[in-house]
Amino acid sequence: MLVRRIVPCLDIKDGRVVKGVRFVDLADAGDPVELARRYEAFGADELVFLDITATVEGRQATLAVVRAVAAELTIPFAVGGGIRSLDDMHALLRAGCDKVSINSAALRDPQLIAAAARTLGSQCIVVAIDARETERGFEVVVDGGRTPTGRDAIAWAQEAVGLGAGELLVTSIDRDGTRAGFDLPLLRAIRDAVDVPIIASGGAGSAADFADVFLRADADAALAASLFHYGELAIPDLKDELAAQGIAVRREVQALA
Repeated sequence: MLVRRIVPCLDIKDGRVVKGVRFVDLADAGDPVELARRYEAFGADELVFLDITATVEGRQATLAVVRAVAAELTIPFAVGGGIRSLDDMHALLRAGCDKVSINSAALRDPQLIAAAARTLGSQCIVVAIDARETERGFEVVVDGGRTPTGRDAIAWAQEAVGLGAGELLVTSIDRDGTRAGFDLPLLRAIRDAVDVPIIASGGAGSAADFADVFLRADADAALAASLFHYGELAIPDLKDELAAQGIAVRREVQALA
């Protein structure tokens, strides 16, 4: 039975965790190192670190923060934000992360995915897809949700996987920070189109939303930020509820030092 993963996300700006709605109106949510320690102790399966202004500011994710967070973790840790080259990926992996997440640069130069997969292995390469619904379907947006591309999200997911992406992180910009539930039509469409693991992102508001995305969209993992950061849903409680519905999850909680 497939064990589903619960993945807290640390959106980072200026070295602090922040959270907003649809990528704007950002508010401080805490220290990334402290939150990383807490999430591992409370049973998170993985952690995602996204430097949300790195791309538009023309820089890569802050390596010092990556090193500090990685030093606290034994669970897998993915980092994204401002990655433009294989050198950027090598630097982040040397800083201690297990996977790199590429978004805007991958869309602008898809061969970056192929080169990364050949050099580093597909298991290290997460392609992040930010999408919003339009009259024509689901459109990919880049630059932290700021720039529409005209690209169909499902077609781009298939292309990215064909080039070597080992995993997709799919975020609904329409749902991000709204707590209105995951975008099941978007996620289901991508699930039916590709055969790599999918991390669902954008819209988590309750344990029921996680159950829905696993049972109805067949996501491999589900990501949330503010719901966890502000203590409104504890990961052990979430996993208890999922297990009660027959959804396989890893249930392990450590004592905080």
